[in-house]
Amino acid sequence: MDIVKLSERIMGMDDTTWAKHTNPWSGWTRMLILPLFSFAIWSRIWLGWHVLWVILVLLLWTWLNPRLFPIPKNEDAWMTKAVLGERLWLAGNIPDAQAHHLTICRYLNLVGGLGVIVLAFGLWLFDPGWTMAGLVTILAAKLWFLDRMVWLRQDMTQGAGAAEHGG
Repeated sequence: MDIVKLSERIMGMDDTTWAKHTNPWSGWTRMLILPLFSFAIWSRIWLGWHVLWVILVLLLWTWLNPRLFPIPKNEDAWMTKAVLGERLWLAGNIPDAQAHHLTICRYLNLVGGLGVIVLAFGLWLFDPGWTMAGLVTILAAKLWFLDRMVWLRQDMTQGAGAAEHGG
């Protein structure tokens, strides 16, 4: 089992939960989790072991987030399209005509992973420069990945003849 399938199982992402997670409020508020988690880790110097309560709340929010928002009335929002595309990507049923999306997604995930290392280094040292560099790298890679998911979904729902994109 790969890490993606394991995280889906831990999160309990069924069809209803995924449908609710397509609400743009769910996606955008979820983007705040990593910066808040980083701030919580950073604040360990002030909070001591009480930081574990903050981390617990953030973990609870991570689990609750895709369940709290209603299913959106339409699929017009960029974040909605991104989450729908991500679900297609996670399912792994990408036709050969769309395989070019997989290559860039692998690179973006690699960049995000390198950002995690930079972020961890910055948080370990209490270095704001390294910490911010890691956060920016991870979030930029994630947003670019989500944009690619919008493109993937468009290509898969409208066929390979979808509008040309830069990428």
